[in-house]
Amino acid sequence: MAFSLEDINDQAKFRLFLTIPYTNLIQFVFEYLKKKSFLMFLYWFLCLVFLCLAVFIRIKIAGNFPFTHILFHSAIGMIILPIICIPVHELLHIVPYYVSGAKNIRIGMDLKQYLFYVTADKYVATPIQFMIVAWTPFFIISTGLMLLIYLLPGLWKWSLSVFLFAHATMCAGDFALLNLYHINKYKKIYTWDDFDKKEAYFYEEL
Repeated sequence: MAFSLEDINDQAKFRLFLTIPYTNLIQFVFEYLKKKSFLMFLYWFLCLVFLCLAVFIRIKIAGNFPFTHILFHSAIGMIILPIICIPVHELLHIVPYYVSGAKNIRIGMDLKQYLFYVTADKYVATPIQFMIVAWTPFFIISTGLMLLIYLLPGLWKWSLSVFLFAHATMCAGDFALLNLYHINKYKKIYTWDDFDKKEAYFYEEL
């Protein structure tokens, strides 16, 4: 069920239990990445699997190519593709937000924290809506990369497998937010952002 800001501020029905200033996002991310849960186990396990896949591909095919080619494809996977992917990753957050009905969608960045983020200003997101927004880039990009690793030849397998791991680490903030929901899975959590104040609010439905 969709709620407005007027609905969510009804203290008889909702309780504000967490406010995250954008300036404290990194602190929040590290805090919730360290909180033990099945979701965090899954996240770190997938990161390890992606890293092992990259190492396996590196050992299996690297010896068949000149060192300069290996270095070039390493740079593609570690630097070039992660930079190119930033707007794609954020777009994949925007699409489910827009489809769910959010209109005033903003993109921001905090270079001091090395963060890029998407918010739907003053739009109240349901738990399902928010989790879809958070999961979408990881699921789509990881699936697409694994398919390309299987299909493409030679050193492209190496560069894309490195990027697969790099992108998983880029999703740490998304998984930290998902872990907030997972840890509080018995609560129905609604969230909205005030882009001007640079704050995110999380409410529990009573």
